[in-house]
Amino acid sequence: MMRPLLFLLAPLLTGALLGSCAPRQTVAAAPITAQTPVSSVSFYPKETGLAWSYLPEGESGGVPYVLKALGPTVFGDAPVSAFELTGRGAQQTSYRQIDASGQKLLGFRKPGLTVTLAPAWQEWPAESAWKLGLSWSGTTTARLRSDDGNVDQSGTITYRYEVIDQRQVTLAGQTYRVWVVNRQISDTLGGLFPASETIWFTPYVGDVRTAEALLLTGRNFKNN
Repeated sequence: MMRPLLFLLAPLLTGALLGSCAPRQTVAAAPITAQTPVSSVSFYPKETGLAWSYLPEGESGGVPYVLKALGPTVFGDAPVSAFELTGRGAQQTSYRQIDASGQKLLGFRKPGLTVTLAPAWQEWPAESAWKLGLSWSGTTTARLRSDDGNVDQSGTITYRYEVIDQRQVTLAGQTYRVWVVNRQISDTLGGLFPASETIWFTPYVGDVRTAEALLLTGRNFKNN
């Protein structure tokens, strides 16, 4: 059965509430101290040492989730940028290629388990492509392998994204102009990812609302 495995794979995802929600105006949390100059931050932020804090939508306090850019590494035989999400028992490292063609997810790792995606999952388009009504889609094969060899399974994931709005939102005292993106997913893995989710993205900032329904509450870099 896949379902017990999925809880091990993505405890954050299984608890996420999905849907296209109206922007929540304020989320209270202690801000991360700014340390990284904006001049060194790319359109899709990936620079080593960048950090973001998040709280689940609907919460105004508590222990945050923290996302950190770990820097360049290799996943399989591909050069990638690594990002680690931790908090509340979660620990997941994701591996992405970020270049002129956009942002692609090659896979992720949790303690004892690795998921590889082939071909890479196109998460975001080329920088110059953003506009209302933009859509893109694809299909990838996900392979799940445990370190002990007890799990070795694969399945197909089909995804579609559409840019449905651009608006201002205010979270934790900070105002962001976000692209609102609807993501639709179907898979043969028993629901590894939410079937439908709304993501908010801001260039040079990153995800303001993540696909796991986490809202940005702080970061260690600032925009001009």
